[in-house]
Amino acid sequence: MNDYTTYLKKEGYTIKTIKSKELALQYFTKWCKRQSTCAIEIDYKTCLKYIKHLTRKGNSKKTINHKLSNIKTYFNYLISESYRTDNPIENTNVRGTQRSINYNLLEPEELEDLYYSYETDTYQEEYHKYTSKRNKIIVGLLVYQGLDTQDLKNLKLEHLQLNKGKIYVPSRKRSNARELELKPWQMMEFMEYINEVRKYLLQRLNIDTDQLFPSGDRFIITNTIIKKLKKYNRKIESNKQIRASVITNWLSQYNLRKTQVLAGHRYISSTERYLQDDLENLHEIVNNYHPIQ
Repeated sequence: MNDYTTYLKKEGYTIKTIKSKELALQYFTKWCKRQSTCAIEIDYKTCLKYIKHLTRKGNSKKTINHKLSNIKTYFNYLISESYRTDNPIENTNVRGTQRSINYNLLEPEELEDLYYSYETDTYQEEYHKYTSKRNKIIVGLLVYQGLDTQDLKNLKLEHLQLNKGKIYVPSRKRSNARELELKPWQMMEFMEYINEVRKYLLQRLNIDTDQLFPSGDRFIITNTIIKKLKKYNRKIESNKQIRASVITNWLSQYNLRKTQVLAGHRYISSTERYLQDDLENLHEIVNNYHPIQ
């Protein structure tokens, strides 16, 4: 258990979450012993028996999914330590739990219009001209790559891979790392940004940092950007709304697994929250989830 606790701390989980995961593991371990198995050896079919056990104990579907999430973390730990080669319940969730519904989503055309509408040539003063060019690049990362504020803050100069036409987004406590394709026009904007705009901003701000978007300790750039985007489209509410729109639109083009990778979700259940209630997406759920009722 001590090694597992160390793993959880390295993964950035809070003390409260670590305690919850350890308690879930203790309960799961005791059940496994009664079934003459253990976490290293248990297979998918036996895991289904554990879910049925939790159901008979009166746990709600939401609670069962929470318990499964904790056990998935332990399986991932076992994989990292080479005790297992697979996570038998990686894509397993109890269907029927209520999904959050995303209101006031933006269509792909509306998202792209935000990028093309963002003005950069209306400022005469040098500082505002350069910050507006930086901000337009950030708008592109919002509407094309679906990044959130913390992703933007964590980006470093080395994460920009113009030679590959991609940008690397590092992992966080609750998200996976991923490499995302850049649009050709984004690459052109980035070239000017790296060669001219960023250098000017570093000098003007009088800071030395490897942040892709120099900002100091607080990253409040997106606050200014969202305020300006509201002038272009009255539907704009927040960066979270934009990201939800991007992920939802991805789901209309790709399957759950690819969208999960693009969004950086650790668990496919996080991606499922963005599915809309139509027949096509309901079919997607049936194809990607084990039929546990």
